[in-house]
Amino acid sequence: MSTNNTILTSELVAKDYKSGLKPVWCPGCGDFGVLNGITKALTSLQIPPHDVAVISGIGCSSRLPGYLNTYGFNAVHGRALPIASGVKLANDEITVLAVGGDGDGISIGAGHFPHAARRNIDMTYVLMDNRIYGLTKGQSSPTTEVGANTKTTSYGAFETPMNPAMLAIAYNASFVARSLATDTKNLVRILEAAIEHRGFSFVQVFSRCITFRGEDQFMDWREKVSWLCEEDYDPTDRLEALRISEDPAMDKMGILYRELRPTWTDHYQEIRKLAMKDKVKYTIDDLTESFRP
Repeated sequence: MSTNNTILTSELVAKDYKSGLKPVWCPGCGDFGVLNGITKALTSLQIPPHDVAVISGIGCSSRLPGYLNTYGFNAVHGRALPIASGVKLANDEITVLAVGGDGDGISIGAGHFPHAARRNIDMTYVLMDNRIYGLTKGQSSPTTEVGANTKTTSYGAFETPMNPAMLAIAYNASFVARSLATDTKNLVRILEAAIEHRGFSFVQVFSRCITFRGEDQFMDWREKVSWLCEEDYDPTDRLEALRISEDPAMDKMGILYRELRPTWTDHYQEIRKLAMKDKVKYTIDDLTESFRP
């Protein structure tokens, strides 16, 4: 990671957040848009690269930490959230992002999702949803739509796809949003809001896979989707957010839900204060004696 004086003393620009490694994604992959969106959001917020940690699992999208000039960790499959949680709980001053794909996060990593959300750990989780397993060559994923032909569904997928944004709201995530990898302006706006939100932020980004889903996947979505505006939509209404998110069309983009509540760290600090007050009541001998039969 660079530590030159220019980065430390001058206004940060997008290249300060880039590692210099050339992405190996296929031409046209939506993950390029997410990488660009993250660098632009961090630039806009002027968060120093050494104050950012980006954690991923396994998959095409999970290569992303290597392309950023921040702290990063490419974990094992489905384990981005517990490792990102550990980073945040170890140092609350670090801006933590977890990134990954639909297969990584909604399949093998699905068990970690509700717990990171309900604990309201202060991090941003960016799920790049291309509805396919790309790195392992085109198998259907938990979000693959009914009827889709993939390497493992030659006659069309028939399993009901999972809805990540709806799950996030049901799991009590305190910030939930949807965006498109191809709409840089709105993606940056949403990522900025997610990173600034103190609590667990979940952003589902529809990211096309040219190689295994074809060029038509999500290509015309910019014309079909509508963006929620806080002037006529209340993102604090959880029931309305659930109603919108459960629509199978998934054509409502923007901030679906936002709630301000104490984070895990806030609760921990309160418990720590109480414990420090109680420590004068006990000695080591008292504690040792309590374990004797």
